[in-house]
Amino acid sequence: MKRIIVSIVSLILVASVFAQNDSTLSPSTRFKVFPPTNFLMSDSVTYLSKATLPKNKQVLFMVFNPECDHCQHETENILKNIEAFKKIQIVMITMVSISEMKSFIEKYKLNQFNNISVAKDINYFLPTFFQIRNLPFLAFYDKKLKLISEFSGSLPIEKILKEFDK
Repeated sequence: MKRIIVSIVSLILVASVFAQNDSTLSPSTRFKVFPPTNFLMSDSVTYLSKATLPKNKQVLFMVFNPECDHCQHETENILKNIEAFKKIQIVMITMVSISEMKSFIEKYKLNQFNNISVAKDINYFLPTFFQIRNLPFLAFYDKKLKLISEFSGSLPIEKILKEFDK
């Protein structure tokens, strides 16, 4: 009788463990929220966060490295098609030094665009939050800053814009 009870209790415990949420999903996918952290802007004083973003505007969130060829190519493609992004806030986040980030901003003249913000992830929060494996990493947010989808690697502009229609 004890064996039957122990077997049943064990079976219930095993079943409950497998019934839990999929822990392999990234926090961003599980909770579908904008990263709950602050990012340091190139002036080394101002911070970018969910609260500082324009209200009621979709967001293209791009994690990049200035030395990454794919990241440079993606940035160039976005800039070539910047008119298509006039209703979208582009948030570009890196983990390199402020001086490297400033060089990237200057190279692509990113400060001349009101809808582009570039900042540094000083807490190295994003690799874990998104489970980033490749750069550039793109996350798409609706007007309420709820995650629509995410993608590792470069995407053609048409596919980037199409993600916001979902």
